[in-house]
Amino acid sequence: MKPKHLISLKDYSRDDISEIFALAEQMKADPAAFKQALLGKTLAMIFQKPSTRTRVSFEVGMFQLGGLAVVLNHDEIHLSVGESVADTARVLSTFADAIMARVFAHQDVLDLAKFGSKPVINGLSDLLHPCQALADFFTLRERFGSLAGLKVAYVGDGNNVCHELLIGAARLGVEMVVATPKGFEPNPLITKSTARDAAKMGTVPAKLMNDPRKAVEGARAVYTDVWTSMGQEAQDAERREAFAGFAVDAALMAGAADDAIFMHCLPAHRGLEVTDEVMDGTQSVVFQQAGNRLHVQKAALTLLMGPS
Repeated sequence: MKPKHLISLKDYSRDDISEIFALAEQMKADPAAFKQALLGKTLAMIFQKPSTRTRVSFEVGMFQLGGLAVVLNHDEIHLSVGESVADTARVLSTFADAIMARVFAHQDVLDLAKFGSKPVINGLSDLLHPCQALADFFTLRERFGSLAGLKVAYVGDGNNVCHELLIGAARLGVEMVVATPKGFEPNPLITKSTARDAAKMGTVPAKLMNDPRKAVEGARAVYTDVWTSMGQEAQDAERREAFAGFAVDAALMAGAADDAIFMHCLPAHRGLEVTDEVMDGTQSVVFQQAGNRLHVQKAALTLLMGPS
């Protein structure tokens, strides 16, 4: 049975992800062929957190597929304040054909799926970010042709993006090496779960370490993210101090494979986690990644909302 929701790649098999990629590839090559794929369908989009890439990619994606996206900002609805998430899920399910939510608490996404009757897409939670990971692995596939055995070094905070990359890597056979400062490692429940998944699927388990230079040795991709995510602003000074030495600069990239690429989910804090030289350099694929959010999300929307 195919997944009803897109809450995490944890719920997707390798074949499920491959199906998304195959459709995304077709949609990227010939978008006009799919201009009526979701004709008359509506996506309700909840934003507790502000967004550039998530809002624009979903809104444009629904338009290109012939559907409608309705934006619901946190100050325009009563999610968890005055109305329960369960009631919001039930109400939106009567109006829309699917719900996309970009939230703080991951439980809100789970509750929208539990109490609503329509597909729910996790546009980001503090725990997981499946849409970004899909775009990332799709970008890697475009660049290198195959994902199996590909080494990706993630340098920085063990956050929601890191978590979802670990989950996807276990399914797709990508070798993930994660380097974080001590105390900023990925959630241990995620790392234990992905280690079990890798063992079950016969893929390479992720490695965790605290040395970014060792992590990038031989890596075909070096990935980083902001050191301070939304909701962590009070920790900014502490985090800048803790992450000293974890910036991706030309010297760090030189330790990766000769054909290595640089990846970032954006927005980037230039001069902190990445230098301008790397961000704007020939190895950078950050804007290709951003563009691919549109194509993988259009594919996921069509598979979740289209005809059975």
